[in-house]
Amino acid sequence: MGSHELTGLINRWQSGDDAALQQLMPLIHGELQRLARRQMRGEAASHTLQATALVNEAFLRLADIKVNYQDSRHFLSMAAKTMRRVLVDHARKKKSAKRGGNIRNLTLDENSVMATDAPDILDLDDALQGLAEVDGHLASTVELVFFGGLTYQEAADVQGISKTALFDDLQLAKAWLKNQMADFEQQR
Repeated sequence: MGSHELTGLINRWQSGDDAALQQLMPLIHGELQRLARRQMRGEAASHTLQATALVNEAFLRLADIKVNYQDSRHFLSMAAKTMRRVLVDHARKKKSAKRGGNIRNLTLDENSVMATDAPDILDLDDALQGLAEVDGHLASTVELVFFGGLTYQEAADVQGISKTALFDDLQLAKAWLKNQMADFEQQR
C-alpha cells in the first residue's frame, strides 16, 4: 500500500470510519511498536509501562486528536510526540506518587549526546519545551529525529529543508539542550 492510500486510511479513521481503523492497524502497528521500543530504550527494565502499553495509550490519545495528516510520516511524527507525552505523564505521575521517586534517566540518542549522565525525562521535556519557546523549528527537528525515529533525510523532507541544513539544526539544538540540561543539574 502506498503512502497516499495509508494517509487516506488515517484521515478516514480520524473522521470516525471504523472500517478504516481495521485496515490501518495491521499496517502501522509494527512501525508504532518500533517507535515505542526506541522510546523505551532509556527506561529501566522494571519500568511499569511496557512498549505495547505505550503504543496503546498513544493510539488512544491520537484518536482524540483531530488532525488532517499530510502523509504517513506526519502521522508517525505525531505518534512519536504523543508517546513522549505518555512517558512524561507517566514519569510525572510516578514522581508525584513517590515524592521524587526513582525516575529512570532517558538518553537523547544512543550515542548519549549529553556529556554526562543521561538526562531525566522530566528535565529533558522541560528543556525541549524551552527550546520550542526559543525556536520551534529546532525543537521539532529534535522530536522528528530522536523521538520520531525518522532518518535525517526523512526529517529534512518533512521540514522542507536540505539534509545538511537539518544536520546543522540538530547540532545547534543539541548544544542548546546540553547547556539547558547543565543548568538544570547546577540547580539541584
